[in-house]
Amino acid sequence: MSYVVKKVINNNILCVTDATDCELIVSGRGIGFGRKTGETVEEDTIQKVYRMTSPSVQRKLADLMEHIPYEHLTLTDELVRMICERLPYTLNESLLITLADHISFAIERKQNGISFKNPLMQPIRDYYPAEYQLGRDCLERIEQQLGVALSKDEAGFIALHIVNAELNTSMSVMNDITQFVDGCIQVIEYYYHKTYDRESLDFSRLAVHMRFFAQRVFQGTESTDNLAHDEMFRTLIARNCPEHYRCAECVAAYAENTWHKKMSDEELIFLTIHLKRINPDGREIE
Repeated sequence: MSYVVKKVINNNILCVTDATDCELIVSGRGIGFGRKTGETVEEDTIQKVYRMTSPSVQRKLADLMEHIPYEHLTLTDELVRMICERLPYTLNESLLITLADHISFAIERKQNGISFKNPLMQPIRDYYPAEYQLGRDCLERIEQQLGVALSKDEAGFIALHIVNAELNTSMSVMNDITQFVDGCIQVIEYYYHKTYDRESLDFSRLAVHMRFFAQRVFQGTESTDNLAHDEMFRTLIARNCPEHYRCAECVAAYAENTWHKKMSDEELIFLTIHLKRINPDGREIE
């Protein structure tokens, strides 16, 4: 198979069209050197083909490739493959773009002696442990392959990019979701007069529930379980788990008063059930 050069992005990257006139990006060491628009490129000279499903994402990728070093792109491509292999859910294809852009900028800042502190490091470690570990693994590979030791704060930033690709939202909303979840957990811990072990299975279950609850709240969607819409079921839960239901109401008040987000009766029920699961004995009164 051969491709027709549409644009030479740099010495290592070309924008080409295939036999169906579909636009895609190909890369390979020195593949663009001396090339001209309209020439053909044989498949056996290409190391990697980037074919995004969204034309707008494809354009963004082409734009990014014009501004970052080739080795930053190829390394990020390896990192994204590692991340996708180790996570059980599908990630937005734009992760390659956002992560390559972030890593390249982080390396540039490191070389210029500039570092950023991540104010959400603790919540990230608490609520996105798998993604945070992937972030740390990414830092190890960056140091191994490029000889650049980025700060641990960057592992947190990378984790947020991964979660962002999972939830299909923007980074600004991702920051809000993380702070929202942290605030909800603080309300719950204050209510029960306890601090949960961040390494425990119970806390992991609660954190996962709050993550996806926050996603529904910020994206304006709700879970759909027929039982949760049953008023009798809601009344039964509130009567049989009064302490946990009141805690869920406190979380709802926090969401509405601080974030102006409305928590549905359905969410109250689900949260009550989760709270009962990790607090079987009810609130600890001092």
